[in-house]
Amino acid sequence: MKLRAALAKAFLRLTGWALEGSRPVPRGFVLIAAPHTTNWDLVYFLAHAWGFGISPSWMGKHTLFRGPLGPVMRWLGGVPVFRARAGGLVAQMADAFTQNPDLVLTVPPEGTRSRATHWKSGFYQIARAARVPIVMGYLDYERRRGGLGPLLVPGDDLTADMEAIRAFYADKHGKYPDRFGDVRLAEEGAADAA
Repeated sequence: MKLRAALAKAFLRLTGWALEGSRPVPRGFVLIAAPHTTNWDLVYFLAHAWGFGISPSWMGKHTLFRGPLGPVMRWLGGVPVFRARAGGLVAQMADAFTQNPDLVLTVPPEGTRSRATHWKSGFYQIARAARVPIVMGYLDYERRRGGLGPLLVPGDDLTADMEAIRAFYADKHGKYPDRFGDVRLAEEGAADAA
């Protein structure tokens, strides 16, 4: 991991990027990857994570892990998910945290590089079910900075938690800022009405 971190930091310096923040204390957490507006986000996000000594994991359809590519996908941090399995994705990921307390699960909540009307709530639901914190990871193309922001322990007030997340991402700019949609969950409207 030390070699990977050194290579990542060298790559970031050569490309004019800098790390901000510090590695969180908790061993395992859900890592938000936002804004997500281009395929290049993956390269820079991985370099920033590796620079902090973090080997992030990501979710992939179980069929990606079959055959000779399976070990490669796992080495790259892939966690297979079974969409048809009873219990759903959230339960599977909560179980993955039980199996591996050091898991850092990266989730791009926009779910697309195009502008989304709202974020998908999987990152929040997984963190609550697994009883792990959320760390706000980011790339800011305007300042060419990326890193790890504050840690949020999801509570019982969805709207208050999302207000904290919105405030953090308010000044973060994706490579294509017009593609970075509202930092809002569809469930917030239902929570507000209740």
